[in-house]
Amino acid sequence: CLWTLAAILKETLKDAPVLRAGVLKVLAPLDAVLEGFYNAILLHHFDSHHYTSPYSEATNNLISFVDLLEALLASRIELELPLRCQRILFLKVSYVLNIISSSIHYVIKKKLILLLKKCVLYKSREDAKSGSLFLQTPSLCEDMLALSNAVLQVVNLTWLNQIPLSGKSSYFGSSEAAPGHDSQGGSDQTVLRALSLVVLKALEFKIHHSSTEAEIK
Repeated sequence: CLWTLAAILKETLKDAPVLRAGVLKVLAPLDAVLEGFYNAILLHHFDSHHYTSPYSEATNNLISFVDLLEALLASRIELELPLRCQRILFLKVSYVLNIISSSIHYVIKKKLILLLKKCVLYKSREDAKSGSLFLQTPSLCEDMLALSNAVLQVVNLTWLNQIPLSGKSSYFGSSEAAPGHDSQGGSDQTVLRALSLVVLKALEFKIHHSSTEAEIK
């Protein structure tokens, strides 16, 4: 069901702008349901052994849900529809941040980090143009501020230190091998760049929307 809904959204977004209103017809009746899914699925206990393998059913289900979040992000930005399910990734990004720092498989961590990168660049697909045009929309400005606050809050703690930079050994801020891992193999540069960009963009957005000098500091 998750895969089908994500596929429908992605295909609809390929249509001419006048036909994209069909996304609203698909999402509006599911708005509350999808927010409930977000809360229930992402608040799950991800330290379970069911999520340590990239081939388990639990991992595949979670990947399908992340694909749906990506499709919702695309529709949120390109159509600017004020549905709650299209804003939930911004407003409750702390759930995603918690999963990234959990012991879940690296494949999912990387997928979520790249999704956050798309959020801070205000782009829905890798080939979409990055633009601050969307920040003229009050709701998206509010969403980006919520995301920036959440990211900076965890970064100010020890969140970055808990994030691996490869499926094996290298960690953010350290080249030390994790216990039981082979020390060979470098850092995942894609994840390193994406993480750095998420932090920098969150900081940039927060500074531009801070009202006092003290808040900026």
